[in-house]
Amino acid sequence: MKYKWIVALAVIVVLALLVGAFSGFFGQNFNLRLLNGKPTVTITYPSNGATIARLVMISGTASDPDKEDNVSSIEVKIGENDWATATGTTLWSYDWTTYTSQNGMYTISARSYDGKDYSEIKSITLTVNNPTSIDSASHKWAIFIAAANFPEENDTKLGNGGLYLAEDMAAYLIEHNQYPTSNIMILFDDGWIRSDNGYGTKEKTLQERYHKYDMTYGSAITANVLASLQYLITESNKYPDSEVFLWIFNHGAGNQKQSLTGGKILQSSEIFLWDDTVTDKELGDILAPLESKKAAILIDACYAGGFADRTILNFRTSLFVRSGIPHDGRIVISGTSKFRTGYASTTQGPIFSLLWFEGLSSGKADGFRPGLFDRGVPRNLKMFQDGKVSVEEAFYYARYQLRTDEKYQDFKSMQPQINDEYPHRGFLRNRGELIL
Repeated sequence: MKYKWIVALAVIVVLALLVGAFSGFFGQNFNLRLLNGKPTVTITYPSNGATIARLVMISGTASDPDKEDNVSSIEVKIGENDWATATGTTLWSYDWTTYTSQNGMYTISARSYDGKDYSEIKSITLTVNNPTSIDSASHKWAIFIAAANFPEENDTKLGNGGLYLAEDMAAYLIEHNQYPTSNIMILFDDGWIRSDNGYGTKEKTLQERYHKYDMTYGSAITANVLASLQYLITESNKYPDSEVFLWIFNHGAGNQKQSLTGGKILQSSEIFLWDDTVTDKELGDILAPLESKKAAILIDACYAGGFADRTILNFRTSLFVRSGIPHDGRIVISGTSKFRTGYASTTQGPIFSLLWFEGLSSGKADGFRPGLFDRGVPRNLKMFQDGKVSVEEAFYYARYQLRTDEKYQDFKSMQPQINDEYPHRGFLRNRGELIL
């Protein structure tokens, strides 16, 4: 019995020492940690084995099993290329431009990282199949670009209206003007649709949405915009009868405190993309190689007149700040003068573009003419109407509506501008009208 008490006493002493020792450790904020659980990653789009072309937004999800850890980054690997960082974490995406990629099969891999460990690698196989040629009767291309919801503050977001208008215009070009779906690109925001008309959280990528037509969707980030415009230029230059339509909508850069000029007298017009801006001169340099003799370019933003080399009342900009966009065979339109702000509906899109498209698609603009300072006037005589609506007539219709319709009186100050050099530059050489 004596030895049992000795053993029991020894156990009690050891336990007391252990408790005291660990109490000391805890007093010094010593934490016992479990092994780190690896994060996980999935690829949700495209599906394994899919065939893709032009632009593709690879997207997926990621998570971490440890409550105290978060996924810190996602990396994507295309074929034998190096790992590249994707955008986002729990919902992530990666833009892959395949315009110059060789046709064939590619392995796409993704992994997540929580600051300690990488996840297991997930992979899918995709087939790139970019057409090497198009129908000889379908030499028409269109790009729609809008980055409406990049501001952090909700009161400066522009909603999803620009996307819906772009899709309406694209559908019209497909159904009425024989634009091939494969030649139409819509670049919007960061490539994601957000809840609450763009004011909420990410729901799904543009490419995952239901589409009536198989058009190319992607984000309006600078890299995508440049790659898409370069693709359009390269492809359209192959055909002497090519036709090009370019529409860009977003906030424009200017100083609202300078109500008369917006601070743009000696400055270029400038429009925002999702991650950067592009000036009128920069866009002119990008479009310089475009050889199409039938091109309509519409920029709808605040202080946008410089893109058309116009200030206000159809007066030209200074030689020192010319954009270089206007050219033989091109009609360049801005939704505002260089000195005025623009307006947009968050559910329907920019006001000028809405009116321009209304005049074009409804036939209401048939017969409209420039008038003084290109303000737009209707001509009701049959001799002025041919049953078709040109790009120019739709412009004059929109200007007329802004000037005369009471419901647009709050927007009449926009004063849209036009630089018409179709089919040629010069007052007597641009008498033709561009019918899309």
